[in-house]
Amino acid sequence: MATVIAVANQKGGVGKTTTTANLGAALALRGRRVLLVDLDPQGNLTSAFGLEKDVQQTVAESLLDRRVPLPVVTVANGSSGDPTNTQHLSVVPAAVALASAEAQLMNKLGRELRLRDQLLGVDERYDYIMIDTPPSLGVLTINALVAATKVIIPTEARFFSLQGLQMLEESIEEILYLNPRLEVLGILLSKMDRRLKEERQVAEYLRQRWGVRVFCTEIGTNSKILEAGSAGTSVFHYAGAEKAVETYLALADEVLTRA
Repeated sequence: MATVIAVANQKGGVGKTTTTANLGAALALRGRRVLLVDLDPQGNLTSAFGLEKDVQQTVAESLLDRRVPLPVVTVANGSSGDPTNTQHLSVVPAAVALASAEAQLMNKLGRELRLRDQLLGVDERYDYIMIDTPPSLGVLTINALVAATKVIIPTEARFFSLQGLQMLEESIEEILYLNPRLEVLGILLSKMDRRLKEERQVAEYLRQRWGVRVFCTEIGTNSKILEAGSAGTSVFHYAGAEKAVETYLALADEVLTRA
């Protein structure tokens, strides 16, 4: 049975998609079978692997109709002789149609359980399932948190980001009513710039406030991470991203230890 991890934060722009894409790729490189689920109508995770042009079916159809299985697309980066092979990595794509599907779900029975029920049909095929979520606590994010057993919370080390983190904590408390198994796997400092005093102070506060819940690994500011996503690939297949590669592999090792 797969470990299902939701990557969530009600605040936008904190690195949820880049975390899902690159951590998922890192886990695949560590030999784990990984499925990434794009649950954001913007479809950025789908685009991060260059799949947006080939999408014929998305997660939206499977959420609206239980009889429609999840569309799973294998990421075709790397080769069998490539040390950065990601043959163990697959994606359930999304597109803008997911936004209208979210509205339609509001009138469906068991709307919060749709993704969980679909994942039950595929979880034996994977070691890890990671879910990228939209920056809101709508029915899509609730589906992700109900389906997951763990949640990773990326956050910037900025004072205004602390509110989003606290709001998600409160939301998780509510989700426990539907999913008592859910627990925080870790809080991830993302886009971290230790040259800035504010970020150092916030990082110190987070580690004092949440202790070991905060990952030791920090994702520093790195233009190569954004460039890789824009090029439709992970950092593991992007020239000049060696530092980011080391960081995400370190994060994957932490996740493997904790999970």
